[in-house]
Formats: sequence, structure tokens, C-alpha cells
Amino acid sequence: MMNIGHVFTSESVAEGHPDKVCDQIADAVLDACLREDTNSRVACEAFATTGMVLVGGEISTKAQFSIDDLVRSVVADIGYTDASYGLDGASMAVISTIHRQSPEIAQKVDRDDGQHKELGAGDQGMMFGYACDETEELMPAPIMLSHKLMMQVRSVRRQNTLDWLRPDGKSQVTVEYQGQQVRRIATVVLSQQHSPDVSRAEMQEALMELVVKPVLEPTGLVDTKTEYIINPAGQFSIGGPYADTGLTGRKIIVDTYGGMGRHGGGSFSGKDPTKVDRSGAYMARYIAKNLVASKACQRCEVQLAYAIGLSQPISVRVDTFGTASVDEHALSQAIPKNFDLSPGGIISHLNLLRPIYQRTAAYGHFGRDSFSWEQTDKVDALRASL
Repeated sequence: MMNIGHVFTSESVAEGHPDKVCDQIADAVLDACLREDTNSRVACEAFATTGMVLVGGEISTKAQFSIDDLVRSVVADIGYTDASYGLDGASMAVISTIHRQSPEIAQKVDRDDGQHKELGAGDQGMMFGYACDETEELMPAPIMLSHKLMMQVRSVRRQNTLDWLRPDGKSQVTVEYQGQQVRRIATVVLSQQHSPDVSRAEMQEALMELVVKPVLEPTGLVDTKTEYIINPAGQFSIGGPYADTGLTGRKIIVDTYGGMGRHGGGSFSGKDPTKVDRSGAYMARYIAKNLVASKACQRCEVQLAYAIGLSQPISVRVDTFGTASVDEHALSQAIPKNFDLSPGGIISHLNLLRPIYQRTAAYGHFGRDSFSWEQTDKVDALRASL
């Protein structure tokens, strides 16, 4: 049977994208709470527009800190330090509308039957984790390449190598496949905010030389037919929340697998790890990555589903898309033997009660080895089980 060629496209966005600004603010609030009180319950979101950030949600914590100071610090660190950008950490308005978590939810999460305490899921829902052998990170190539382009832009901008770069931007990479194998990079799109006094020709040349080529040429996937599209709209001097309002949780595909693999619909940022939207998705990725790293399959999708207040998932599903080297039923049986899927077990094993979350809020929650759910420390145990 002939292997049919196809293409797949994924996008990433810069840390200065308005939605990502809001994600980073929400996770900075979570980090501030966990830094002083690991029992904090946080469901925080942010909204950003011209000259203003609104922070809202439900928080129960003993931590003491200034929301106003924290938000201004995050916005300034991203690079919004001038009112002409439409958002300035020093001069913008910060509005906070925070209230406590519902006691009914708290009662279900912090279960105590008088004999022992057990952490229940903070909500119902399904979460997906995905891994494949396309890249060394065991991530789909389109999303990893898109993230790496934006991380390179960040590096160039923060080093002030190109002083006309501004915080907002997007990338998009289209990869051509032959069957399930990555064949080549077909198209690269890069849209980067800039100061109004730089010419389009200068901007395109600089971004090609300092961003696109250093990231993509070493992959060996570019060729003479690869198409490069840089700032296709022309001028991109107006960006960030001045050009488009930002909202927490609106970049869930950028945060995960770039559209390859399913998504349960729940966002991550601003949620403490009792919310299985977040911790369950991290565990599902951890399982999938370890299964692929163990050579049990070439690609893997794990689904977990929870009900509020219950400590164990109501379903676990594994799909290897026909790439498994062992029986898929054996894979499903190996998961509960090697992974504690209760919210408390996930939090403990992945060490999730640390202030680590602001770093997750830009350039993807998966594919970066600094996070505990990216470790492949279960490979030997899985091989023994299988």
C-alpha cells in the first residue's frame, strides 16, 4: 500500500501575545500563592486591553502579596514598558475582583471521612496526553518548531540584538509527512511586532538571518522549495492588548500539541493542581511520553476522565494509532500498575505544589525538559510490566 503524503500545520505565539500576557499573569498569581501556602486553591484569570489588566477568579490562600505589584511586574518583564505600546506596566490600570473558592467545591476536593484524608478531583472532565517519536522531545514536529522560532525571537529581543523588536508575535510551521514520517518543512510563517521606523525589507532580512535560519537549517528539513512568509500583512507596529484584547485560557492548542492529538477543552493557566484540567493533562502527557520512550509504541494518546470529588479516574484509554509493538490491552493494564492517577498521587509524584507555573505559560507546557511531567523515569518499569 502506498504511503500517502500530507501536511500538518501548527502555530505558536510570543510571550507578548495578549492572550499569553494573561496566561502569565494568572500563573504568576498561582505561583505567589503556592510560594507561601501550598494548600492554596486558585482559579485565576486575567483580561487585558489598552492600558488595563483585570484579574478575577476564586482564590483561597494564606499567602499575602499585592496583586497590583505582581501584575505590573509581569507585564513589564514581558516588555510592555512604554505607554505607546498600548500597555505599560508602570502606568496601566490594574483591577482585581478576587473572591474565595466555593465551600461546596472545597468540601468535595478536601475529602475527610474521619479516618483518612483524600484529595478528590476539583472538577469533572477529560484530559488528553500525547507523545510521538518525531522529535527528540517526543513532540509533534510542527508545534515544536513553531515554539523554537518564538523562543529564538524572545532571545534576540531580550538581548536587544534588534532594538526594533516588540513583544507581540506569532509563528506557524507546516510540515510535510510521508505516511507517519516527517519529510520536510513546507512553509514557515513569522509575524513579528516591530517599531514603526523599521523598513519591511530590513525586518525580513534580519528575522531570516537571526531567527529562521538558526532554528530551522540545523534540522535538515528545509530545502529549496520551503516557503518563507515574514510579516505577510506588512506593517505590524500596533500589537499586544492595544491591537487585540487578551484573555486567559484562549491558546489551549498552542499550549499543548498544536492540534495533533485531541484536547479535552480545559485550559491550564491560573489553576492550582487540584484542578485535573491541569494536573490530569500533565499526567496524561507523562504517561504517553514514557510509553513512547519505552519503545512500546511510536505515537501514543492517553485519555483520563474524572468526576468532581472522586479520587480515581472514571476511565483510562490508550490509543497508539496502530504503532504499538505490544498488545494495546497490555498497555492499558500497565498504566495503573505504574502510575498513581489520583489527584493526590499526581500532585505528589510530579511535585506540583511548587511555584513553577509562570514558566509554563509561554512556549508550551510540553516538550521542555525542565518540567517533571517531561521526565522518562518510568521507562524501565514499563518495560518490565510489558
